Amino acid sequence: MEAAKEDRLLGAARRLAAEVGRHLDIDASIRLWDGSTVPLGSNVTSGLALTIASPGTIASIVRWPTLDRMIRHYARGDLGIEGGTLIDFGRKVGEDGARRRLRRMRKLDIGKMLVPFLTARADNPDRSRDFEGDAAGVSRKKADNRDFIRFHYDVGNDFYRLFLDREMVYSCGYFTDWTNTIDQAQVDKLDMICRKLRLAPGDRFLDIGCGWGGLVCHAAEHYGVHAHGITLSDEQLAMARERIAARGLSDRVTVELRDYQDLDGEWDKIASIGMYEHIGLANIPGYFKKIRSVLSPRGLFLNHAIARRASRSGRRFGTRAEHKAILKYIFPGGALDDIGHSLAAMERAGFGVHDVEGWRAHYALTTKHWCERLTARQDEAMQLVGAETYRIWVAYLAGVSLAFERGSLLLFQTLVTRSPRGASPLPPTRADLYR
Repeated sequence: MEAAKEDRLLGAARRLAAEVGRHLDIDASIRLWDGSTVPLGSNVTSGLALTIASPGTIASIVRWPTLDRMIRHYARGDLGIEGGTLIDFGRKVGEDGARRRLRRMRKLDIGKMLVPFLTARADNPDRSRDFEGDAAGVSRKKADNRDFIRFHYDVGNDFYRLFLDREMVYSCGYFTDWTNTIDQAQVDKLDMICRKLRLAPGDRFLDIGCGWGGLVCHAAEHYGVHAHGITLSDEQLAMARERIAARGLSDRVTVELRDYQDLDGEWDKIASIGMYEHIGLANIPGYFKKIRSVLSPRGLFLNHAIARRASRSGRRFGTRAEHKAILKYIFPGGALDDIGHSLAAMERAGFGVHDVEGWRAHYALTTKHWCERLTARQDEAMQLVGAETYRIWVAYLAGVSLAFERGSLLLFQTLVTRSPRGASPLPPTRADLYR
C-alpha cells in the first residue's frame, strides 16, 4: 500500500513538472527524490536542475504556499540547485516570456495534479536561523540597533572571508570595466568614494558603519586624512583594529563601537556606505539631522544606499514577502527608501544636494560574484556556520543579484554639502573623478 502511494505521488510530481516545463520551456530540469529528471523545456542541454528531496516537501508547500515556507525547505536542503547557482536558475525562469508563459497554465489542471499531495504526509521544516524579536523594528530602541547588526555581521569574520574581496568590503563594488575582478572593483570603489569626497591631507574623515575598516584605511593611506570609523559589530571592530595596527596606521586611523545617535565632534568629510538601509524609515529625519550636526560648515557627506523603486501611487511602502524574509533571516531592522524621498529628507534636514549617481548594475555584478564565490566554497562555509546559514546566505545573495538585474532594487550614491547656500566647495566639473 505504501509503495503504491509513493508511486502515485511520484507520478503526480512527474506530470506536474512536465506541465510546468511545457509552458516554461527553459534550459533546465527538475530532479525528483528518486533520481529521475524531468526537463523544463523542449531542448534541455544544461545540467542545471531544481532538486526536490521528497514528496513531503511538495505536500508542505502545497498546503502552506508561502515564501517563508520555501526558504525554510531550501535551508534544510529539501529544495536545492545542482549544475549551477540560484542566480542561473532564477535567470532562466526570468527570461523574457518565460513567466508569461507560465501564467497561462490552467489552474484547474494544476489543481488536479496537486490533489494527491493534499493528503500526503507533509515535511515540517523546523525553524531555520532567524531573528528572534521584532525583526521589522517597529518599536525600535537604540539597544535594538546593536542586536540587529550583530545578528548579521557577527556570523563570523572567517565566513565573510570566504566570499568577500581582499579588503573585506561588504558593499557594492565599482566596475570601471565589467570584466574586472571583485578585488579590483572594491579598490576602485574605495578610491571613487575618496575622490567624490575630495579628501585631502589633514581632513577629519568619519565613516559611519565602517565594517572591517577598508575605507578608513584606504583613505588614510592614499589621501593622508585622519580617519575614524564606527560600527556596532564586535567581530568587525576586532578585525578592523588588527588591520589598522598591521598597516601601521594607528596614529591616523581609529575605530570604535558606537551608535550613530551618539556621534559628536566635527568632521570635514563623512561617508555612510551601506548604513542607511539599517536605520528604519521613521529614523531618517533624525539620522540626517545628526550627521549634519557633526559636519563642518563647508563639509561634504556621501550617502551610499540601496533603494527601492518609488510607489506609483505615491503612498509609502507596505512590506512584501521578500522584504519580510530578508528582515527575518538576514537584515533585521532594515528598510529601503526610494531615492526621491531620500533626497527630499536630505533637503529638509538642511543639506544641499550636488550629485546623485546610480550604481544598480554594479551591485548586480557584485552580489553575483559573492554568490558564486560562496557557492564554490560550500564545504568550508558549512563547517564554519552550518548548512542552513550557508544556504540562507546563498539564497539571499542570489535573490539580491537578480533583483538588481531586474531593477526592483537600485543603488545610489548621493553627495551633499552641509548647506545649499554660499560658494560651493566642489570644483566646477566632475573631471577630477575620472582622472
